[in-house]
Amino acid sequence: MLGDRRSNSLFAAAPSAAPAEAKPEQAEVHDISFEENTGRAIFAETKVAPKASDVFFAPQAEGMPFAEVLSQVQSYLSGTYATLITESGNEAKEQMKRRIARYLQDNRMAVDGMSQSELVDALYTEMAEYGFLTKYIFADGIEEIDINSWRDIEIQYSDGRTVKLEEHFDSPDHAANVIRRMLQNSGKVLDNASPIITSRLAKNIRVSVIKTPVLDEDAGVAASIRIVNPKNLTKEDFVGSGTATEEMLDFLSACLRYGVSICVAGATSSGKTTVAGWLLSTIPDRKRIFTIEDGSRELQLIREQNGRVVNSVVHTQTRDSENERQRIDQIALLDIALRFNPDIIAVGEMRGPEANAAQEAARVGVAVLTTIHSSSSEGTYRRMVSLCKRAVDTPDDTLMGYVTEAYPIVVYCRQLENKERRITNISECEILPDGSRRLHKLYEYNITENRLEGDRFIIEGHHQKCEEMSESLQRRFIENGMPRGELEQFIQGKEETA
Repeated sequence: MLGDRRSNSLFAAAPSAAPAEAKPEQAEVHDISFEENTGRAIFAETKVAPKASDVFFAPQAEGMPFAEVLSQVQSYLSGTYATLITESGNEAKEQMKRRIARYLQDNRMAVDGMSQSELVDALYTEMAEYGFLTKYIFADGIEEIDINSWRDIEIQYSDGRTVKLEEHFDSPDHAANVIRRMLQNSGKVLDNASPIITSRLAKNIRVSVIKTPVLDEDAGVAASIRIVNPKNLTKEDFVGSGTATEEMLDFLSACLRYGVSICVAGATSSGKTTVAGWLLSTIPDRKRIFTIEDGSRELQLIREQNGRVVNSVVHTQTRDSENERQRIDQIALLDIALRFNPDIIAVGEMRGPEANAAQEAARVGVAVLTTIHSSSSEGTYRRMVSLCKRAVDTPDDTLMGYVTEAYPIVVYCRQLENKERRITNISECEILPDGSRRLHKLYEYNITENRLEGDRFIIEGHHQKCEEMSESLQRRFIENGMPRGELEQFIQGKEETA
């Protein structure tokens, strides 16, 4: 579990407090020796923090404030068991919990309303993990945790709900200390010299942090913890939630299977990665997929049956380094991808000069699926051009010709005001015989009602089929192996779908 990773600095920022009734050094050494040499006989059987009844625990007559107990236990553990703190894994976790329990019983410490086992768990979570945030970070169905200040935290669920938590940090310093523990996993330090940091807590958890002096002093710290949902959605999930119609999804799946490159566009949190991941999951097992992601892996495409991998996938990711010779970027991975004989290349997101390498790959006959941030479906190609210019000094008109040839299909995703996600537009860019371009709007989402009831947005709408795909795209499907009967389901005239 990620929260098991610790370093000597975990407790460095803890408020100073004298431990309860210091013990002679000889006695402390004897205590350690007793646990180590006897195989921790007292606690070895349960493998969990002891309950009060297990150790004949008799707390003080009155409970102590949790913050005071935390401060004393932090001081004790950080000074006595520094080696244990640096270890990771379940065994180190249980050792640490056992020693917390021993300290509590020796000093008869308790907190009103908490059993000893509950107190041990709470202390461990607060010191070695991320306090009350831990249960939300690793819970199912949560997409984002927004920390606006030390006392204002919101949770965004995958179904679009946003909930403001009653829980909060004890102080601005407490919030900053918890965030620092998150950043330690990537070796980054949050301080006045680096008040803005973007990092990763895990392969599917991204953390962006701002602290004072950039942020108001009374807020302490602000953070956005983005959790990429590993759940693989089905076509029925998309249709049932209103994200798209079955015909739209079948059309996009057919495009990718039959070699037509797709760019999925939209703003942050619009569902681009989710849509792209589902499209890749529809690819037949015998087609080879090569994925390229920036710094972490969000796509989960490998399929197994009876312990054997049945599809053909190569997952890669970039590697950052201060040493330029050791740095591996998306451009380098796109170059090597072409040597792996891929049927489909998936570029996690185009954010820089790699956009030019991606469009070059798409124009040599390999189907490319990628995502990009843009403000509209029409503006997606202009955004591609601006990214390509970071790599090459080529006129805009020439680059526009390249990117429209590379990506005939643009899918635009949007998060509505009620937090529901929709594919609001699927467009085809046709290249006419004279070299000019024409944009066909194949499908779109029409909003028929948008009203505010209290603090809730009520939005009604439907997807509608608009124009037909171009004849040139139809020919391309046939040339790439699509049966004419399958093509007919997409060209039977305009049709409105609720």
